[in-house]
Amino acid sequence: MTTDELKQQRHRERQQRLKSQVDSAVAAATEEKGLLLVITGNGKGKSTSGFGTVARAVGHGYTAAVVQFIKGSWDCGERNLLQQHGVQFAVMATGFTWDTQDKASDIAAAEQVWQQAEQFLADPAIDVVLLDELTYMLTYHYLPLQRIEQALLQRPATQHVVITGRACHRRLVELADTVSEVQNVKHAFDNGIKAQRGIDW
Repeated sequence: MTTDELKQQRHRERQQRLKSQVDSAVAAATEEKGLLLVITGNGKGKSTSGFGTVARAVGHGYTAAVVQFIKGSWDCGERNLLQQHGVQFAVMATGFTWDTQDKASDIAAAEQVWQQAEQFLADPAIDVVLLDELTYMLTYHYLPLQRIEQALLQRPATQHVVITGRACHRRLVELADTVSEVQNVKHAFDNGIKAQRGIDW
């Protein structure tokens, strides 16, 4: 057997072992349930990932709803697209806290949009709910943890929920089935490059 043939044989053996491991893991994963996914961390792309999950679900014919916290009334490419495909949106529409500088107003806006979120989370006809930037509502004490936890735990058994935002509360991390942390390696904004339409918003 030549050196190249020996390398090829070893490669096949490694891939066969890997396939066996993957096949075993797939065979063992038999439970079906509504998942709670958390996408947190300081890096760019958390909302983008959440919206990607919604787009994937809609592409498979599922129904979805999105609640946007810490978002202003500015243009949103994801909303422009997904509303055309029947995705319901509830938007806090106050912008960032440093824009409003009015905590009472922010809390009132959070309460109003959370009521809509609770309706989505109680609706068995909605397969996927994205709670975009929800983590800030707990960090700023705009919404009580117990109320959020209750809505998540009492949602329909097959409904999937995606939560995005920095510094996710440890209790939501505990409740989640999947947690991903996005970290910055580099960010264009740090080098004076403005947010780009179609890429950043």
